[in-house]
Amino acid sequence: MATINENYLNLAGSYLFAEIAKRVTAFKNDNPEADIIRLGIGDVTRPLVPAVIESMHKAVDEMGSEETFHGYSPDFGYSFLLKTIIEHDYTARGIEIDEGEVFVSDGAKSDTGNIQEIFGANNIVAITDPVYPVYLDTNVMAGRTGKIGPDGRFEKIVYLPCNAENNFVPALPTEKVDMIYLCVPNNPTGTTLNKEQLKTWVDYAKENKVIILYDSAYEAFIAEDNVPHSIYEVEGAKDVAIEFRSFSKTAGFTGTRCAYTVIPKTVLAYTASGEAHPLNKLWARRVSTKFNGVPYIIQRAAEAVYSPAGQKQIKDTIKYYMTNAKLIREGLESIGLTVFGGVNAPYIWLKTPNGMDSWEFFDKLLTEAHLVGTPGSGFGPSGAGYFRLTSFGSYENTVAAVERIKTRIKL
Repeated sequence: MATINENYLNLAGSYLFAEIAKRVTAFKNDNPEADIIRLGIGDVTRPLVPAVIESMHKAVDEMGSEETFHGYSPDFGYSFLLKTIIEHDYTARGIEIDEGEVFVSDGAKSDTGNIQEIFGANNIVAITDPVYPVYLDTNVMAGRTGKIGPDGRFEKIVYLPCNAENNFVPALPTEKVDMIYLCVPNNPTGTTLNKEQLKTWVDYAKENKVIILYDSAYEAFIAEDNVPHSIYEVEGAKDVAIEFRSFSKTAGFTGTRCAYTVIPKTVLAYTASGEAHPLNKLWARRVSTKFNGVPYIIQRAAEAVYSPAGQKQIKDTIKYYMTNAKLIREGLESIGLTVFGGVNAPYIWLKTPNGMDSWEFFDKLLTEAHLVGTPGSGFGPSGAGYFRLTSFGSYENTVAAVERIKTRIKL
C-alpha cells in the first residue's frame, strides 16, 4: 500500500493565491461584464527591457548553430553570469564573494522553499508574522511545524509578530530557535530594517549558532541610504546568513525564471553530535542531484541585466513601479486610511478600515470596486486586519484603481 506524506494534511487550507483566484473566478462568472483590476499577486506587467531581449535573441541564434550550441548548463551557473553577479552586486559594495558561493537557479521561490531540505528535521523555525507563505508551508511539508491550532498558529513554529505597534520590526526570539527567515524589504508589509537593526540579528545568530535565511528579492527597490542591499554589508553575516536574490521583480523575469542564492563557505551548521559542516557543500550536493541548471539563453538574458544599457533600462522600470506605489500610498492616505510600505518596496500594506476582517475587505473591494488585492490574514495571524496592494500593474490601471477606491468604496 502506497502511503502519503501526511505532513501535507497539516497545511492550512489552500494556498493563499489559489484561494484568491477561486474567488475572483466565481465573481467573474457571475459578473462577466466586470472590468477587474488586479493588484493582488506580485506579478510584473512591464515587458523585458531591450538589452535583455537583444541578448536572448543572440543566445537563441547561438543555440541554432553546431559551433555555439549549448546542452546542459553547469549545475551552479555559467561562469560569465557568476562573475557578473559578484562584480555588480557584491564587489561594488565592498563584499568579497567567490564563484563557488553563488548558485544560479530558476527562482527565489524555489530556493527559499527548497533550502530547508539541507537542515535537520528537528530544527526550530522562526518566521516573522505576517510572512511570505512559502517559508512556512515548505516547513509544514517537511514536518517541522506540528499541527495548526485554533489561533492559526502552528505548534512548533516561533512567530515573530510585526505590526504597527512595533513599526513592523520583529523582536529577537525569546526562546530557542535554529533557523530564522527574514525578508528585507519585506513582503508583504513593504517595510525594512536599517543596518543597525540588521546587525542586532546577525549578532544574535552568531551568539546562538542560528542560521538566517535572508530573502533579498526586492533589494533593487530600496531608495533610502540606511537600508542595506545585502545582509553581507553587516559585519559577521558571512558566518551565519544565506542570501536569496531574484531577477523576477528587478528585471521582469517572473515568466523567464532566474535567480541566485549565496551561501558563503563560512556558514556552518552542525550534526546532532556537534560536528560542524559547511552548508555550501550540502546545498551544492542538493543542487547537483536535483537540478540541471538554468538554460543558457536565460543566463545570457540575466547577464544583460548588468550591462550599462540593461542597468539604465531596468532602473526606469523600477521607477515606473515605484511611481505607482507612491500613487497608491498617497491616494489611500488622502481618504484617511493607515498605510505602510511603498517607499523601499513595491508593496503597500494598509490597515483595513473600521476593524474590518481582511477577507471581508477583499470581498468589498472586489464587489464594489472590481479590484483585487491580497488579504493580510493570508500571510499569517498578525496579518489579520491588514491588506496588501502591489504596484506592479500598469500606470493607467493604478490610477483607475485608486480612483475606484476613492469613489466606490464606502468606508
